[in-house]
Amino acid sequence: MLKAVILVGGPQKGTRFRPLSLDTPKPLFPVAGRPIIQHHVEACLRVAELKEILLIGYYPQIQMEKFISEMQNLYNINIRYLQEFTPLGTAGGMYHFRDQIRSGNPRAYFVLNGDVCADFPLQSLYAFHMRHVGTALVTIMSTEATRQQSLYYGCLVFDRNSGAVSHYVEKPSSYVSTYINCGVYVCSTDIFAHLAEIFYSKAQEYIYSSVSNGGSNGKDQGHIQWEQEVLTPLAGTNKLYAMPVPNWWSQLKTAGSAIYANRHYLELYKNTHPERLANAGIKRSENDSNLICTIHPDVYIHPSATIHYSATLGPNVSIGPGVTIGPGVRIRESIILENAVIKDHTLVLHSIELPIVGRGSNIGQWSRVEGTPSDPDPNKPFAKMENPPLFNKEGKLNPSITILGCFVQVPSEKILLNSIVLPHKELTRNFKNEIIL
Repeated sequence: MLKAVILVGGPQKGTRFRPLSLDTPKPLFPVAGRPIIQHHVEACLRVAELKEILLIGYYPQIQMEKFISEMQNLYNINIRYLQEFTPLGTAGGMYHFRDQIRSGNPRAYFVLNGDVCADFPLQSLYAFHMRHVGTALVTIMSTEATRQQSLYYGCLVFDRNSGAVSHYVEKPSSYVSTYINCGVYVCSTDIFAHLAEIFYSKAQEYIYSSVSNGGSNGKDQGHIQWEQEVLTPLAGTNKLYAMPVPNWWSQLKTAGSAIYANRHYLELYKNTHPERLANAGIKRSENDSNLICTIHPDVYIHPSATIHYSATLGPNVSIGPGVTIGPGVRIRESIILENAVIKDHTLVLHSIELPIVGRGSNIGQWSRVEGTPSDPDPNKPFAKMENPPLFNKEGKLNPSITILGCFVQVPSEKILLNSIVLPHKELTRNFKNEIIL
């Protein structure tokens, strides 16, 4: 059998995703109508031999219980959440829970970072790994980036015939390769012997540091970084392999990247879950029973949402549970989260914007909510999402999507451009390029 490990991190991560992650753990943020890591789970389900999925992170157990329960009820597979007692790094958690991963003697196991979005070709990755079963400890799913963007990822050099990785550097200071690490792996269980060597070496360093310096470096001795302490030393030993894929892939670091992921997951639904997409077409009257409203594909609408027949949605829109959309509303390239109310003739557009509307937010009549898209440059082959900092070098807010935190009130006839609104705010005027605290 096979297993899968999904690394979900913890509340100290995902700060660039705020305010969307203030009331919901980032891995559970809904993209295309499903929590981010549910897309990982569904990809794992397409591998017939996979019998168990383990989520590892340091979010409190109570924050993940509902999701785990829903997954167990929805899918016929064993899914568990294993909470780290302290942040253990990208490999420390795997080593700490090694007995749970090895239980049942799996032939291999997948590792998926919780903050990546992709068309996961797990079956192909596993087949590639098994071609080197005698030597490969880890096989990396790789994709290509631009020369400049590659510096922000783990870069690898590998033999194009065998796939053997000869060199791996995490976020190099100078150009190494345009092939980057996707954060998706197949691992042999023999990797735990290698992790044990790292653990005991760090334990000795921990003891020496405590004695000579009067204290440790602030991290637990079980803290192990997968990329720097495992992958980099394995390169050139004929134990690390890479499979380049042409499939869509993106990191999910900012709210803008959530919109980008939403668009691609909706497109993937055409092949994987066409029943989740609303029927496309123009609704000409309330009596037209074939359409909810006018739909430009692709659009996901939760069954509990209430949408006036004269509204127009799409392309690339996700409507969450309990959302109410009034007459004449126009929404494009957006995610509308649960219980949001968008009143008559409001515009949430994509001409130059990608808004996200938060839970329980209320947007009044004849308002306009706009942001600036942060899509990859279409003129550059292999370009990935840019994730710029919140502020530029001049201290000004970088143009980005507009974000409304939960329970934000936008009065009628107001304009909100390129702004971030923290939860529980009631706006009284127009805003442009501001953070409303």
